[in-house]
Amino acid sequence: MSVITYQQAVNQAIAEEMERDERVLLYGEDVSIGIFGTTAGLVERFGPERVFDTPISEPLIVGSAVGAAMMGLRPVVELQFADFIFTAGDEVFLKAGMWRFMHGGAYTLPLVIRAASGGAGFGPEHSACPEAFIMHSPGLLCAVPSTPEDAKGLLKEAIRLDNPVLFFEHKSLYGVRGEVPDGEYTTPFGQACVRRTGDAVTIVAWQNMLRRALEAADRLAADGIEVEIVDPRTLNPFDRDTIIDSVKKTGACMVVEEGYRTLGVGAEIGAMLMEEALPYLDKPLKRLAIPDVPIATDRRMAEHIFPSALAIESAVRGLVG
Repeated sequence: MSVITYQQAVNQAIAEEMERDERVLLYGEDVSIGIFGTTAGLVERFGPERVFDTPISEPLIVGSAVGAAMMGLRPVVELQFADFIFTAGDEVFLKAGMWRFMHGGAYTLPLVIRAASGGAGFGPEHSACPEAFIMHSPGLLCAVPSTPEDAKGLLKEAIRLDNPVLFFEHKSLYGVRGEVPDGEYTTPFGQACVRRTGDAVTIVAWQNMLRRALEAADRLAADGIEVEIVDPRTLNPFDRDTIIDSVKKTGACMVVEEGYRTLGVGAEIGAMLMEEALPYLDKPLKRLAIPDVPIATDRRMAEHIFPSALAIESAVRGLVG
């Protein structure tokens, strides 16, 4: 195992897949310099025919990726900020998401749309965690890696899949370090990971909220409250079984997300539990999320509405009584 940053893990994944398969292309806004450091050095390694900058035009970037994928290439494109998927809404939701179905499976669409999500201090147009929109959109896969190991493994898997993938990289995680296997590996989609075992409450959290949930769990454990934390890793496909199995053990569930509460991922998990695990729930579902307001540019104001480790701890204590 090597210890590297989340940022380096993304860079390694792209480089290894470009080395393995000459059909893999990387392009988007400022990928030649790598605004977050994730694509630094790749144009020097693979040349400007396979790694290149585009105009600041999200419809152009995603639309050309759909066409390239249809013709047998495997594009990896970057939109810089997750909010910008809506600028390319037609190309993302209707073309990438729908065209394989509309044409009877006549071709595949192996493309990855990378975008930096979340974080404080970026303002209302650059801070979104739009995972729930992707879960609601047929034909699109959605990856939300929380660790350097998964950032690399999930991205390598995404590039090899024959379906379009929205790959969200949380901005607050780029500098986080963690162990990554030295050899060749990928992380399968649709397999959640139990990051901590316990019997008091099941917490479902991912990316930066996972880090805060783990911090809260450490403090709760000091008082004998052991929570179980499930990281879904991908939201489409979504591993329902791991969450339900955990709830069967704990009898309670809390979802912590850095997205809006109304119709968020937590709402879908709550509906799933009502339909498939109601007999196992001893307590009501608890959801911690962002209120339905724009995210302020000021870092302190933004952090005020994000679920904190203290808020998670307090909510768990309330659930266990």
